[in-house]
Amino acid sequence: MAQQSLTRNNTDALLALIREGKPMTMHQQLWLTLQLSVPSMLAQFSSIAMQYIDASMVGSLGANPAASIGLMSTTTWLFGGLCSAAATGFSVQVAHAIGAGDIKHARNVLRQSIASVLMFGCMMAAIGMTISGYLPEWLGGDPAIRSDATTYFFIYSLFLPVLQMNFLASGMLRCSGNMRIPSILNVLMCLLDVIFNYFLIFDTRQVAIGNTVLLVPGAGLGVEGAILGTVLAESVTASLMTWYLCRRSPMLNLTTDSGRFIPQRSTLKKAVHIGLPMGIEHAVICGAQIMSTVIVAPLGIFAIAANSFAITAESLCYMPGYGIADAATTLVGQSIGARRTNLTRRFAYITVGMGMAIMGVMGAIMYIGAPHIIGIMTPVEEIRQLGVMALRIEAFAEPMFAAAIVAYGVFVGAGSTIVPSIMNFFSIWAVRLTLAAYLAPIMGLKGVWIAMCVELCFRGIIFLIRLIRGRWLNSKFISAKIS
Repeated sequence: MAQQSLTRNNTDALLALIREGKPMTMHQQLWLTLQLSVPSMLAQFSSIAMQYIDASMVGSLGANPAASIGLMSTTTWLFGGLCSAAATGFSVQVAHAIGAGDIKHARNVLRQSIASVLMFGCMMAAIGMTISGYLPEWLGGDPAIRSDATTYFFIYSLFLPVLQMNFLASGMLRCSGNMRIPSILNVLMCLLDVIFNYFLIFDTRQVAIGNTVLLVPGAGLGVEGAILGTVLAESVTASLMTWYLCRRSPMLNLTTDSGRFIPQRSTLKKAVHIGLPMGIEHAVICGAQIMSTVIVAPLGIFAIAANSFAITAESLCYMPGYGIADAATTLVGQSIGARRTNLTRRFAYITVGMGMAIMGVMGAIMYIGAPHIIGIMTPVEEIRQLGVMALRIEAFAEPMFAAAIVAYGVFVGAGSTIVPSIMNFFSIWAVRLTLAAYLAPIMGLKGVWIAMCVELCFRGIIFLIRLIRGRWLNSKFISAKIS
């Protein structure tokens, strides 16, 4: 009996209960949510830690190198978000197919997705490299930081196809219920980033370890070294992730049968239905962040650097929300595929409630620890003071930010992405940017972060209203799956 209970509480066994239409107790639902969320949160933490590491290492070189990366951060998020949306358009289809028990179709979708997203990644890389020389000036960056900013974004763009495959492989594994491998490999990516950065950013130097002094070689590349370290770490991780997905994954192993990699119209149509609104949503959010950068840029180099550091530091706080959102997408996607509407709704409420509780605690920790968090990233006192102020304002918005993050993951799993994208557009552009443009000349960087806090609370409220009303369960896409 004990062995049977252990087996039923295994992640794969619990996911099988969804696909097989068997009843699940509340304990099993909560336990499955935790089992999927924790590895995904760890993966999110590793990804965000890379940004934190880059910012900390470059921040030690002074305000100008830090500002050059900060100026580019919103645009890199835009391009990365578009690549992520392209991958999600296919991975959600795989979650639905697995939930319906059609593993062969899931593998066929995977094959078609590889060719599709690689073409998309190459297109994004070409666009990024083309505009890299003009972007710092378009964003209003100080002439002193434009050269480093251009180099940073050019190298980032060059490796976008690699990042695209990393998004696809990790998304496919998560939607199949495998959170462990993406988590482990993202931790590896973080460690590799530290190692590569250590040797690429700084000059050759002497390091004292006890009574021993070692000569540590270094390339002394500064900002260029930071992005090279990141893309090299991503390349290693993407290679391992793709190999595991295509060769070792129990459900998605492509060696078990044959199929065509040429995308089919029906698969592409569904991918566009899911991914296009997400891509627009990412463009809306990152476009707003770019506009925020334009609003912040006239406030000076200290404000640009502090704004960038605060955004990076805050990401450590909302990391659990995105991890739980990944779990919500998997649970809701497979429940939809299995035609279990009531279970879908229960998983939606469980994941959103869990996200709000955890991020509320993280917000309190961020408020208390703000001086230490920012202090690690920069020794410049003016930047530290501004960064601490920004984090303490934002701490009050974390629970409602969690509601928006996880509810969005629920809607993605259901394939209902159009309305949430419109909601994000209205919330960010009508509330955040309008308020920030009004407050920045009056209150400086503080006004920008007050506007962000107000907007996140507003966004969380409207996402909760849509979640509770349940209309996301009645879209045409879902009806086609569960009718």
